[in-house]
Amino acid sequence: MKNIDITKLISKYFVRRLTEADAEIIYDLCVLNTQFYKYSWNITPLTIELIKEDLKATPPGKSLSEKYYVGFFDGEKLIAVLDLIDGYPDDDVAYIGFFMLAKEYQGNGIGSALITELCDYLKSIDFKKIRLGIDKLNPQSNHFWKKNGFTVLKEVAKEDNILLLAERILS
Repeated sequence: MKNIDITKLISKYFVRRLTEADAEIIYDLCVLNTQFYKYSWNITPLTIELIKEDLKATPPGKSLSEKYYVGFFDGEKLIAVLDLIDGYPDDDVAYIGFFMLAKEYQGNGIGSALITELCDYLKSIDFKKIRLGIDKLNPQSNHFWKKNGFTVLKEVAKEDNILLLAERILS
């Protein structure tokens, strides 16, 4: 475990852990991203209860102390949500379980700038890779993650969808 300092993830925006008390503002950000949920096989329809469950969900063998479910704020406005797991599936790998940028902030490079700065910080604390899953059929997600240096390692069948396991090498 590397003990990620969330205050160093991003410099331009205020970052803090999100809790169940934030479920409504997370919902308000996420529900407008209809394309993501069109292709997401296990989150339709989105509800505040599902968000509360996601706030507590961890991969096998990981505890909540290794999960960083954080929000990026522009003033008082939540503009992005990130679910980051410290050391999954290996100690030198960070795993992005979820990343979503507010719809009105998309299309102008802000999402890519956030991911670039996140990768730089994680590299500075000796992470070697970042992994994540991409819905194979979601063209927007595929384009975004590939544009940001993530390479597909393999396809994984999940219920009625295919998840692309992707990674970005940091060193």
